[in-house]
Amino acid sequence: MEAKLYVGNLPYTTVDADLENLFAQAGTVKSAQVIRDRASGRSKGFGFVEMSSAEEAQSAITMFHGKDFSGRPLTVNLARPREERPAGGGFRSGGGRKPGGNGDRERRRDY
Repeated sequence: MEAKLYVGNLPYTTVDADLENLFAQAGTVKSAQVIRDRASGRSKGFGFVEMSSAEEAQSAITMFHGKDFSGRPLTVNLARPREERPAGGGFRSGGGRKPGGNGDRERRRDY
């Protein structure tokens, strides 16, 4: 049984290979991924490591949670299942002024 770990508080310079090399000390790493921002490509400061067994995952939590990694204390725990998000963009359609609002009337000036 494989176990996926959440690894937080990573330095922004961390790459996938750094994460894999670190967690290899606790057992067999199936995958290691630092999560990056889609637009900028910059690290978001967290990632996921998949270990080959639940025992190795627990060993990694014990070894690395709270431990210093490049000057930052790591947060390591079991990853929660990914929550389903509604399809579509994050923006509401429409926009602009509402009909009948102050922006639709001419401003009256009494001279």
